[in-house]
Amino acid sequence: MAEKIKQALASVKGYTRKDEESATLQTEEELKRQKRIKLFTYIGIFVVFQIVVMTVFGLTVMKVKTPKVRLGDSTLTGFNYSAATPSFDTTFNTQIRVKNTNWGPYKFDAGNVTFMYQGTPVGTVAVPKSKAGMRSTKKINANLSLNTDSLKNSSTTLGSELSGGVLTLTSEAKLTGKVELMLIMKKKKSASMSCTIQIDVSEKTVKSLQCK
Repeated sequence: MAEKIKQALASVKGYTRKDEESATLQTEEELKRQKRIKLFTYIGIFVVFQIVVMTVFGLTVMKVKTPKVRLGDSTLTGFNYSAATPSFDTTFNTQIRVKNTNWGPYKFDAGNVTFMYQGTPVGTVAVPKSKAGMRSTKKINANLSLNTDSLKNSSTTLGSELSGGVLTLTSEAKLTGKVELMLIMKKKKSASMSCTIQIDVSEKTVKSLQCK
């Protein structure tokens, strides 16, 4: 009888050890499974983060915008005119600004800024070959002569504008060049300008300057 009891106790202890071992194995498996889930979660988060970063990078840094060329503050030196002839001549002092908002330099070729009265050139200034740095503005000081030598009395409204006190001129320019990104990508871009300039004849000053 005692022998049977011992066997029964031994059997119970055996089952208990097996249950404990089984529970331990299940716990280890669960821990491994949770670690794998965390690892995959981290990998997924990293992949999503990289996609977001690359998307933002592509929409901002790698997006090439067209540079702008504009005229800055302008003044006149020695404005002379005759409403009877009609004619005028003056020195136009200005600043040509090439604005580059890209994440890379804009290298542009030499060009010209032409000033006109009703479509006829009355003055031209050369823009030298140069470069506008990353997210910066290249400023070029310029002084040029504006006169009516090319009009040859062909204008019928110049006299009335001079008599009226406000002379309206226009100015146009186009610069061609390339925007460089990351030292590997180059994209051709042309910067254009169209300005309207109003000169106060009596004050001999630039009344207004609007560019687009």
